Formats: sequence, structure tokens, C-alpha cells
Amino acid sequence: MAEIIRMPLMSDTMTEGVVVQWHKNIGDEVKAGDLLAEIETDKATMELESYQEGHLLHIGAQPGETVAVNAIIAILGNKDEDVKAIIEEEAKAETSKPTEKEPEKVSEPVAPTPPAPMPVHTPAPVSAVQPQTTNPAPSGRIKASPLAKKMAAENKINLSLVTGPGDEGRLIKRDVVAYLASASASSTSAGGTSAGGTSAVGGNVSKSAAQPVFILPQVVGEESFKDVPNSQMRKTIARRLSESKFGAPHFYLKMTICMDSAIVARKKMNEVSPAKISFNDLVIKAAAMALRAHPAVNASWLGDVIRYNNHINVGMAVAVDEGLMVPVIKFADSKSLSHIAAESRLLAGKARERKLDMAEMTGNTFTISNLGMMDIDDFTAIINPPDACIMAVGKIEKVPSFNEAGEVVAKNLMRVTLSCDHRVVDGAVGAKFLNTFKSNLEEPVRMMV
Repeated sequence: MAEIIRMPLMSDTMTEGVVVQWHKNIGDEVKAGDLLAEIETDKATMELESYQEGHLLHIGAQPGETVAVNAIIAILGNKDEDVKAIIEEEAKAETSKPTEKEPEKVSEPVAPTPPAPMPVHTPAPVSAVQPQTTNPAPSGRIKASPLAKKMAAENKINLSLVTGPGDEGRLIKRDVVAYLASASASSTSAGGTSAGGTSAVGGNVSKSAAQPVFILPQVVGEESFKDVPNSQMRKTIARRLSESKFGAPHFYLKMTICMDSAIVARKKMNEVSPAKISFNDLVIKAAAMALRAHPAVNASWLGDVIRYNNHINVGMAVAVDEGLMVPVIKFADSKSLSHIAAESRLLAGKARERKLDMAEMTGNTFTISNLGMMDIDDFTAIINPPDACIMAVGKIEKVPSFNEAGEVVAKNLMRVTLSCDHRVVDGAVGAKFLNTFKSNLEEPVRMMV
């Protein structure tokens, strides 16, 4: 009898999956436990194994296609069994599902036709700037008084360029004077000189005062872009962090920590530790012990209740090609630094390869995002639900500072920012947690007792 294989729910936040690759072809025999396909979820690429036996009779989604959770992706059955009726029945059931009512269309007002663009005129060189000209007389002869003609001749002015009302278009003295004033103003506003190095009103100026003309080179380019479809991980990151940022009222607490003692202690630890301990491992251990001392930070907002977790599971953000993954170090407060070092390295490697199991990336009660290795001074992070807080860690930097005696000494400082959900954690609670966290790193012996 034919058996339908549906898209399984592979993570707590999964709503759909993408078929990456089929490992069986239509007609192949399938046994229980055989690998059927690889499915990309919002968190990882996971293997889909068969729980039934039979022959693969139908494939409902090709590689690269997105399938909703619980939708049909394959059918197994006897070798020559006809499954057309099952496929048709599934298709009818899918089309008969109620769809969301489309919002009523509201007629939009017709936008007025925009006015035609004004013509753009390129300004002439300074030497060519002239006031508005007047229309010559119908006969082509320019009417002007004897005095106006004399002034025009003395100043080498073309009377056809002079405008003025006069009597029936006849130019008089004041029109020539106005023309001279206008030409002088135009020359001054353009730099005071003409291109030839003489003033617009006839005076000589130094050629060194003339400003050089820079001609912009012509750059030929082509605008282009590429649209890349969002992966399931990218869609989920966008949705969950938007819900967190706009749903949880964030506030931020910043602190600077001296890492001199931690640097010395880490060097001594690595001389005997079976796994190399990183500064991030020290941060995870220090945070876990601070959470033990301040359980109000190790909490979650659940609407009607606040859940205070007795267990301490620290998530660590790991950058992958398509975004971020958060593997979880469980019961971190009870583990040694060498244990945390080995586990964090193993989980980070599996995260980059998208091979984390469901248990390895769920259950976090607090999250740490460390960008210090990328030379980031400090930053703020968005809370990773269901946590109430996330800690952003910057780089360790040697800076001049004052010691207790008031002397300037070099100190290795690290800045951290705690993002808090104000519905769960108040400012004083977050501040006390940070002070304990700081003490653990500035006196590392606290983490070994």
C-alpha cells in the first residue's frame, strides 16, 4: 500500500523547507533508515531518512523548491502501484484550503500630471556674459541719443546689446550707464576677470589672478545589480529578530573590563589544558557563573509569566555564509574551561558546516555575540528569543589608563554591552550581573573554585 512522505517539522521555528538534493530516484527501492533527501531548514541542512519500505513512486518537489511543513514530498509503495489518484486527491485538498481574504482595493486618487521640466541652460563663459539685449528698430537702425552713442563708442559697447525703454525704443544716457553697471556686476560675480585676463569694464588685471578652468573627465559606467533569493535561514533571522527588536523593549548597559589578569591566567591554563582555551571560552564561563549568581537575568518572557530557568545554557553566535547560527553550550556553569573550550570549538565547526543537530542549537537561556576577533571596538546586539538578555563583546585593546596611584600605565581593556528585555530585567539587575561578570574576568581564580 502506498505511503505518503510529508515535509517534517525539523526545528521549532520551521514553517517550510527547501529540498537540496534527492538521494533516491523514482523507481529505486527504499528501505527503512535509507537516506532519501537533504532538506534545508531555517537553521541547518538536515538529512531526511525513510521510516517506510517500498519503491519511490513519486517525487513532489525538485531540488531548490520550497515546500510547506506537512506538504507531500514523496510517495513510497509497491513497484508497479498507481499513485495518480493519491496525487490528485492531495492536489484537491491543497486547493480547497481556505485562503486569506484579500484586502479591499481602495481607489487611489489620480495624481495630477507633473509640469513639463524647465529647460536647462548652460551658462556662458564670463567674457561672454552680457545683459539682456533689446530688439532693434524695425528698419534695423538703432535709435540712440548723441550722448548715448558717444559713451558707447568710448567704452567700446555694441549698442545692439543695450536695453532700455527710452522714447519709442530710443536709447539714452541712463541706458548705457545701466549696461555698464550690469556688466561690471556680472564680471565680479564670475570671479572679477574675463577669460582673457582683463576686467569686464576694460581694466587690466594680473593673469595669475585668473582661476584655471577644470574640465571634468567623462566617466562611462553602467548601473547593474543582482537579486539573490533569501535562504530559509535568512528569512527566519529577519523574522525572529524583527519580532525581538520591535516586540521586546531593549535597553543597553555598557562596561569596560581590564583583561590583564585574564591574559596572564589564560597563558598559564593553556600550558596544562588538553584543549586550547580562547578568550571567548573565558567569557562564556564568566557569564555562566554570573548567571548562577543572578538568576533573574537567566529568564524568559512568556506573556502571562516570566520563566526563571534553573539550568544555564549559553548560546554563542557563530557567523556562517548566510547569516548567524547559535549553537548552545548546555550547563555551562558546571563545565570546566577546558571542557567549554573543546565543546565550543566542536560546535562552531559543525555550525559552519550546517551540520548541527536540533539539540545542539536549541534550549539557550542566555546568548553571547563576540566580534572582538574582527577588530570591533564595541557594538549592541538584538536579543535572541527566548532569552531576556544578550551580551555583545568587543576586542581587547591596550590603552593608557590610570592605576590606583594615579600613574599612567598600559592596560588591556575590553568593552561589553548587555542588551536587556526591560519586561524581564531592570537596570539595577543587569548592572549587578555585569559587575559579577567583570569580577570573574578580572580575577580569573573565581572561575576555578
